[in-house]
Amino acid sequence: MVYMFLRTYVVAPVVNLVCRPTVVGLDNVPSEGPAILASNHLSVPDAIFMPVAVPRQVYFLAKSEYFTTPGLRGRIVAWFFRAINQIPMDRRGGRASAQSLSAGGQALAEGKLVGIYPEGTRSPDGRLYRGKIGVARLALETGAPVIPVAMIGTDRMQPLGSRFPDPRRARITTVFGEPMDFSHLMSQHGDHATLRRVTDEIMAAIQQLSGQERAEGYAADHKRRLAEQKSEALAEQARDVAEATREKGRAVTDAVSQQAGALGAKLRGRSHDTPDEQGPDRTA
Repeated sequence: MVYMFLRTYVVAPVVNLVCRPTVVGLDNVPSEGPAILASNHLSVPDAIFMPVAVPRQVYFLAKSEYFTTPGLRGRIVAWFFRAINQIPMDRRGGRASAQSLSAGGQALAEGKLVGIYPEGTRSPDGRLYRGKIGVARLALETGAPVIPVAMIGTDRMQPLGSRFPDPRRARITTVFGEPMDFSHLMSQHGDHATLRRVTDEIMAAIQQLSGQERAEGYAADHKRRLAEQKSEALAEQARDVAEATREKGRAVTDAVSQQAGALGAKLRGRSHDTPDEQGPDRTA
């Protein structure tokens, strides 16, 4: 109820008026019944423009941090995401992620529209990274069709690191591809090789729609490497500053020592030049 009210009467009118987004292939999204919207993920506005384009509610698998962040702001965010029926997604892998996917599978079993970002996180550089197999597991466990989605321009509207989007930077296009049916593979939902192949097919379909350059590996791993490189660069910079400070300290110490030595020599020279205060020697 909260989701549809906000989408219909608040968010959609403002977004359509201010940003004038373009939507392509909306007829590929079924008006009822289960389906998986598998989208690339370039920027924060993705989670606004794609739902605005779809007249049905999209139940996103949202990262669990939105529901667990402490403090007042965290509680408000968690309340909002629960109010719009978003599904917490634990991204640590293993059993925790499997439970999150089960919640998504339950939503599909109830005939809902589930949105997922197969890359698992936003692209750090605009390229399309390898998809995680959760999207394939959802498809093969439920038989729901997968609709590839391409978000175009959101990374220019709000580049990584920007606090707010700027509609003047780019026009946004949301492209919905033709549904992909993997129901004939449902009996292989436990086979990792099949899940990997299906995921790769889905990512290839997204790439065809978005035109993005493909990247090797996972986005999360690339972000981790970038963070490590940044930490190493900062550590190297700190070492350089510390060494420069030590060099400056040594130079100051040497200068002070030289000045002290010169002053001492000058004082000693003056003491040698001072006459004997007792006067000349007198002999009897």
